[in-house]
Amino acid sequence: MKVELVDFVGFLTQDIPRARAFYAETLGLPLETEGEWDLEFTAGQVTLDIWNPAQIGQPFAPSPAGLALKVADVAAARAELEGRGVVFDGETVDTGVCHMAFFKDPDENVLMLHRRYAPYPD
Repeated sequence: MKVELVDFVGFLTQDIPRARAFYAETLGLPLETEGEWDLEFTAGQVTLDIWNPAQIGQPFAPSPAGLALKVADVAAARAELEGRGVVFDGETVDTGVCHMAFFKDPDENVLMLHRRYAPYPD
């Protein structure tokens, strides 16, 4: 099998209007499509699909794995989001390779701001 691209990444929500406000207004992601039980946002090169699993009789569970949003400056992006009411989980992490700052959406799905600053090995 050869994977060409990642078409979308999905997160679950229990409240579509609340998710729309968070992803469109708080994070500023462009809205691609909107339905009664589903929202799609442009997140860089990937579509972020936010949907309510109740539509197909599935239980809700937040994603603990996280979605890394690559930004030019983690500290500046964090300050901007904190100004919009986003609460971060701990301090910004410097791994010696990248900066990461973790937060959650209103449904407790894990997200992070991320920027690799070290060069990739050859």
